[in-house]
Amino acid sequence: MSQYQLPTKWEAPKEMGGQWGSLNQPTAGSRFEQKLPKGKKPFQVYSTGTPNGIKATIMLEELKELGLQADYDLFKINIGEGDQFGSDFVAINPNSKIPAMLDQSEENDIRVFESASILLYLAEKYDRLIPKDTLGKTEVLNWLFWQTGAAPFLGGGFGHFFHYAPEKIEYAINRFAMEAKRQLDLLDKELKDKDYIVGNDYTIADIAIWSWYGRLALDKVWDNASTFLDVTSYKHLQKWAKNIADRPAVKRGLEVEYKAIK
Repeated sequence: MSQYQLPTKWEAPKEMGGQWGSLNQPTAGSRFEQKLPKGKKPFQVYSTGTPNGIKATIMLEELKELGLQADYDLFKINIGEGDQFGSDFVAINPNSKIPAMLDQSEENDIRVFESASILLYLAEKYDRLIPKDTLGKTEVLNWLFWQTGAAPFLGGGFGHFFHYAPEKIEYAINRFAMEAKRQLDLLDKELKDKDYIVGNDYTIADIAIWSWYGRLALDKVWDNASTFLDVTSYKHLQKWAKNIADRPAVKRGLEVEYKAIK
């Protein structure tokens, strides 16, 4: 194999290879005209069952579990077929990532995109799953934003080179496995004497982190990744992950049916 030579100026290759290579482009924006369906329920959610996508459905089911009116229509965005690049979806999320949501319960529809933003929006709208005091709320936000910053190293880094890349690159896998293990160790240490990531109360920070790291701990993300990373050695993380997996709202959030968009 010849060594890659850096060009003076990068140009997009004709073929990237790998599971997602054909979808990648160096430009943003819509690629085709699209008409997304809308239901009559307060929230219109456009998503699919990825670690980021399940955050929205788990949050809405947790609110319903608390007896709140948080009904939603859920539509499947097939990211493997490029639904996220259609004009209607891009109008909700110009970054073309799931999940995306419309709140139809206000005077004007409100678009909410990025999974952490959806969690925070719903927590503040309903005044649930987030502390009221400044100290507690700030700690939840610390961990919520930790997850948004850390997970790309886990998903786009480790997960990509371990599972999706068309070839196994030792340096890349070692680089991101090292960081994934560091993150898992961090969470394991934090959860040693706590039921949840910020203490005794379950919050949106737990939903955000569990959707990636809890599911990884339970071997639900990439085939053989849990064995490769030896996730069973993180005993406190394992306990936390299993406790959250047993929550009725979490189970419903994972099992909910998606409606087709076309």
